[in-house]
Amino acid sequence: MRFITQKIHSFLDYPVAIALVVLPFVLGLGDSHPMALKISVATGIAAFVLTILTDHQLGLFRIIPYQVHLMVDFSVAIIFILATFIFSFKGIDAYYYWINGAAVLTVVGLHKPARVV
Repeated sequence: MRFITQKIHSFLDYPVAIALVVLPFVLGLGDSHPMALKISVATGIAAFVLTILTDHQLGLFRIIPYQVHLMVDFSVAIIFILATFIFSFKGIDAYYYWINGAAVLTVVGLHKPARVV
C-alpha cells in the first residue's frame, strides 16, 4: 500500500516548508508557549534548505541523499509530537504539532521504496 514516490514527495516538500513558516502566524500559534511559533518557523526554514539540498527531482544542489532526507522527515515528525509534551502545548498549538507530526509520519510510512536496478 506504499504509493508515495520520490517524485511525489519532492513536489510536497516546498509547499510544506512554506506552510510551516506561514501557518503559525495565520493560526496565531504561541498562546500556550512561544516555542509553538518558533519551532515551526525554524523547521520550515530548515525544511526549505533541506529540500534545496536533497538529491531528488526538485533539489537544486542535490548534495543530501534522499534516504537521509526521509530520516530527517521522520525525526522531525517525532520531535513535533514530543514537543507538545516537552513544552506543554495546549489547544491549537498542540493540535497543530500533533497533526503535522502524524501527517509527516504518514507520508514517510507510505513512501514507496525505490527499485534496485
